[in-house]
Parts: sequence; C-alpha cells; structure tokens
Amino acid sequence: MPTCSSPRWSALNAGDADLPVLYRDRWVVVVDKPAGLLCQPGLGPAQLDSLIRRVQRCEPGLALVHRLDRDTSGLLLLARNPEALAAFSGLFAHRRVRKLYVADICTDPPAFAGLIDLPLARLQRHPPRYGEHPQGRASRTRWRVAASAGSLRRLWLQPITGRSHQLRAHLAALGCPIQGDPIYAADQGRSMTGRMHLHATALSFLHPFTGKRLRCRSAVPFASSLD
Repeated sequence: MPTCSSPRWSALNAGDADLPVLYRDRWVVVVDKPAGLLCQPGLGPAQLDSLIRRVQRCEPGLALVHRLDRDTSGLLLLARNPEALAAFSGLFAHRRVRKLYVADICTDPPAFAGLIDLPLARLQRHPPRYGEHPQGRASRTRWRVAASAGSLRRLWLQPITGRSHQLRAHLAALGCPIQGDPIYAADQGRSMTGRMHLHATALSFLHPFTGKRLRCRSAVPFASSLD
C-alpha cells in the first residue's frame, strides 16, 4: 500500500521557492503547498504568482486536480496528463477522496465532536466571504477535538463536501473561527505565527490507475502550545 509522508520529501524546483513533493508517479504529483501562495493566478498583476505557474515552469503539463485557499497549507494533487486529470478529478467529484484537515481555534466548541450541515453561499465579493444561506449549496463538515491547551483547541476536520471556504465558514458559523483567519476571525487579530492555522494534513484514495490505496500525510507546520 503506497504511503507518503513529510520525512520523505523531495523538492520540486519551482521558481522562487522549492515545493516539497511527497509522492510522484506517472500520473500524479502530490505537493505540500505553503500558506500564502495562490493555487492559480488571481486578478491583477499582484496576484500572478501561484503554485500552478511555478510548477509548470518545471513540468508544463501539470494541472490542478483540486484547490486550497491561499491562506491554507497542505496536500495538493497535480495531474501529469489529461487522462490523469479526468480520472483524479472524478474521484473528488464523486467524494471518493478522504480528506483530513487540522485547525486551531481559540473558542470552546459546543461539544467534543459533531457534524456541521449548513448550506453556504457567497455573501460578499471583496474579499470573498461565505456564510449560511437558505439558497446556498449543501455543505457538510465533520469535526472533532484533537487536543486542548489553555484557551486553545485543535480540531480534526473532515469535509464531506468541498465548497469554497467551507471549513472556515462552517467553523465561524459554529462560533469558533480559525485562529489567524484574515476574513472570519479578523476581530481576533493576527495569530502569533502570522498565518491562518488551517492545514490539509492527510489524503487517502484508491489510485484510479494502479488500484492501490494511496495515503499521504503532511506534518502540521504551525507551532503552538498544542504541540
């Protein structure tokens, strides 16, 4: 059973910074995206730099299978050819990829674990902000407390659906915005690490070409009293 984890990183020399590569085969590359880097270019010259532009300098055929918010770090899949892009995109579309995130919050959640089932829609364009709306798209997130220290809580998050800002908006609706979130926790000020404490830490799926289960893990990159 193929596995990949951060101690086995190699580097993809991609422009301004090396990107850690956790797994590579004929069809897919799994990289560890740093916080603060767009997955694809945004609007305007200030948002041209992105992960996909960097990696395509090394391998022009790479394409994003899915995306993470700019302020979220962690595991990201890149397809190496159109056939692979269609196959891996299909796994995400049919919810056959198990995803696990880690988030730190500064407010006690209402229980030890739960399911957030709130439809989400974009409520604001600049900056984009999402929230509960009766005509929003169905959105579901499982969560569980992983660790506690003082006023801090670390959560495991399992998104069942994959909406824009889903984890951030769902935790904000729960009354527990993510530490350092520049949109949903702006009134809490900056985190001590200067970044949002949300990390895509694990992915697991049946490889559509080999038939074997691939499990990838990435160590949480932000330190806190919860470690």
